[in-house]
Amino acid sequence: MNGTLILIIAAAVICLYLINLYNWFQTAKTRIIASIQDIGNQLKRQANLVPNLENSVKGYLKHEKGIYEEITSARKLVDKASGSGDMTKIEKASDAISNLVPKLQILVESNPEIKGTEVVTRLMDELRDTSDKLMYARRVVIDLSADFNTKVVTFPSNLVANLFGFKTQKGLATPMEGAHLSVSEDETKDTKVSL
Repeated sequence: MNGTLILIIAAAVICLYLINLYNWFQTAKTRIIASIQDIGNQLKRQANLVPNLENSVKGYLKHEKGIYEEITSARKLVDKASGSGDMTKIEKASDAISNLVPKLQILVESNPEIKGTEVVTRLMDELRDTSDKLMYARRVVIDLSADFNTKVVTFPSNLVANLFGFKTQKGLATPMEGAHLSVSEDETKDTKVSL
């Protein structure tokens, strides 16, 4: 009788483990999808916010026509990407906005007469905040995908993953070759700042 009881308890523990692991995979997969949607949400926020701020700032920056073209171009990329769900388009739109921040900063710093304006400062703050939120949302997708993929390939959770057909998640697509994967000698040197 004791042997049968031990087998029943062992079977129950294994069943509970399988159920727990299955639920973990389902929850993680759902959170990855929600995190990707959060990136789209941040892009939508950006698409709604930037045009209003852009119109406010235009009066201060009339002589800097090139930056408006870049803002408009970036905004169009965001509009297209936010509805597509395509991570490549979303990353491209996010990068376009992120690349605007330093250009706007240089523009403001090189024009002291507009440096102190509240409108320009607000635009800079909002763009930086949006860029930070997008970066955080991407980081969440990367972390969740890494946790999920680790469980898919490690023992014993890989047995459950294979049993129920869970596959590794793509996360954010990144080229696996190129200069971004190596560090040059110049990049290893200490950075000097001279004011």
